[in-house]
Amino acid sequence: MSKLSLVSAVLAVYNGEDYLRQSIDSILAQTFTDFELIIIDDGSTDSTAGIIESYADRRIRAFNQPNQGLAAALNNGIKLTRGKYIARQDHDDMAYPERFAKQVDFLEQHERCGLVGAWAEIWEEERPSQRAHMHPTENEVLKFDLIFNNPFVHSSVMIRKSALDKVGLYSTDPDRQPPEDYELWSRIAREFDVANLPQILEIYREVPGSISRRAPNPFRDKVISICAENLTWAADGSLVPGQAALDLACLVHGVFWRVSHEPCSEEMVRLVSEAADRMSRALGIPRRILRKRARPFKRLANFYCNKSRQPCDTVLGEKGYEEG
Repeated sequence: MSKLSLVSAVLAVYNGEDYLRQSIDSILAQTFTDFELIIIDDGSTDSTAGIIESYADRRIRAFNQPNQGLAAALNNGIKLTRGKYIARQDHDDMAYPERFAKQVDFLEQHERCGLVGAWAEIWEEERPSQRAHMHPTENEVLKFDLIFNNPFVHSSVMIRKSALDKVGLYSTDPDRQPPEDYELWSRIAREFDVANLPQILEIYREVPGSISRRAPNPFRDKVISICAENLTWAADGSLVPGQAALDLACLVHGVFWRVSHEPCSEEMVRLVSEAADRMSRALGIPRRILRKRARPFKRLANFYCNKSRQPCDTVLGEKGYEEG
């Protein structure tokens, strides 16, 4: 390993004894070898520290800190990195051996790309579920989808460090995280191209029932705020969302009780249409591509404002926040 590695993998862990060893082993088994693995133990009280200490691999740089939460732990790890690219890895997920090699190759060939993810196989604890996160791969589609949802598996991404130098690190503002990943990806996508590789390169371990779609939920409330901010930015170049943007964000994420008493379908449709058209002009692509992507959201606004109170999933699909 060179003194200054090309890739810095950052793994933050809190009480991760069940799956931590599998996660670390998957990084050490990468076919691409010019990397360092920075592990931040965020004040664990289980056997996490002992697991980390059991490794003698010189590529590992391990640090302990009092518990500060995931976003702060990741930021502390990123500040210690020496690589051109930052690879994220969660303590309970596993990377396929060729993940780093394929992502480095992509970023080396696409200098405008600030973030690249990959498809991920979904496991339910120790069992493959026969399901996968297979998000879109094209820059223009991902930029539009990021308005409303998170089309990246957090543990699959590799980030150009210079992108973080420009937009900043994970937010530690309690009003904006979690979801620290969706918030950061949104900022990166305003300044850089983004991509997903159309290959399964990560195993994502799913915790069933972690997010409720049918009850008040602080996590989902923050997702709605970021979604409304993204929509307003894409449509009007502002980061201060109005009521229509907030209403549509609530509809998209199934939080109907937060929709205003008299939502305006015309303004919601305008926002989505203008977002699609402004983004198309900025990217130099035919408007039809993103206009097609925008149709379900316009239908959702019209459907709800026509006073029908059927579940809006019948219009948009069971979408909501993608917990990747």
